[in-house]
Amino acid sequence: MIDHLEVRTQGKGLHEITGELQRLVAACGLDEGLCTVMVRHTSASLTIQENADLAVQRDLEAWFERNVPEGDPRYTHTSEGPDDMPSHIRAALTSTTLSIPFERGQLALGTWQGIYLWEHRRRGSVRFLTVHVSP
Repeated sequence: MIDHLEVRTQGKGLHEITGELQRLVAACGLDEGLCTVMVRHTSASLTIQENADLAVQRDLEAWFERNVPEGDPRYTHTSEGPDDMPSHIRAALTSTTLSIPFERGQLALGTWQGIYLWEHRRRGSVRFLTVHVSP
């Protein structure tokens, strides 16, 4: 089964999509299989990360701010704004596709794990994801 999700973001940050993906897995009626999700953009990414302590998200964002800063004079791709090239680098350093097994109709995540769309641009956007659920 292939389906699509639209995620509206309000700017930089991690936006949890675990619930939406779990609903798609449950709707397919399979007991076990693989859920593959891909973000169809080059300035956003996907990650599995802790969902219990928001400090983890703040620390991840802060690390990227220090290590992939906006306004680096060495960037040549600048036509879409100062946050665009750093967004491409951040997406390249993370993932645009994730595969999550499921069993008994439930995503096989750890206790503190959540699945996130990671928006790397300052302005909000609508992000499109393709989801494939297979046995």
